[in-house]
Amino acid sequence: MSENKLAEAREYLQNVKVQNDDQRAQLIQAEAQLLREAKAYQESYDLLAQALSKQPDNADLLYDSALAAEKVDRLDVVEINLRKLIEIKPDYAQAYNALGYTLADRTDRIKEAKGYVEKALKLSPDDPFILDSMGWVYFRMGDYKEGLDYLQKAFAQRPDPEIAAHLGEVLWVKGSKGDAEKVWNEALREHPENELLQGTMKRLIK
Repeated sequence: MSENKLAEAREYLQNVKVQNDDQRAQLIQAEAQLLREAKAYQESYDLLAQALSKQPDNADLLYDSALAAEKVDRLDVVEINLRKLIEIKPDYAQAYNALGYTLADRTDRIKEAKGYVEKALKLSPDDPFILDSMGWVYFRMGDYKEGLDYLQKAFAQRPDPEIAAHLGEVLWVKGSKGDAEKVWNEALREHPENELLQGTMKRLIK
């Protein structure tokens, strides 16, 4: 989307008349999504943080703000928002999953991460994104076989580019480099702009 189109879309969303706070939050989420797609991560985070300051217990804003915070390396905010969200909605599997995945991916608190992802899996046992997180947890623990099992199951259900990035990395580290490149290249054809996929390939293929 061009800068002009982005500005027009944002202006449109900002001028929609709303009846209540929930509608206002939904419009802010839509605007933040546009910014994220434009890779304006700081603006997206700032917008959501401002909205959250006015509606601090809005579950959707807590979740989206946590995801936006991860993009700008505010891991403290990720954790605060997701823990609060879990308090408000203790059966919300995606909150446990997001916290567990972030801890596994970005910190060395792997054992703690595994506990959150296990909780998410209990709540939603067939969710491919939670299966992906569990696969990534096992990979970070050094258990490549178990990690591969979860990631293959996740990928079979949903060939998402980020699951492809993880699956390819485990295959690569296990020595199946041809299989890894096949998974990556197929995903890249469908999702050429995916940052995790691009970054993983760049990091590993020398």
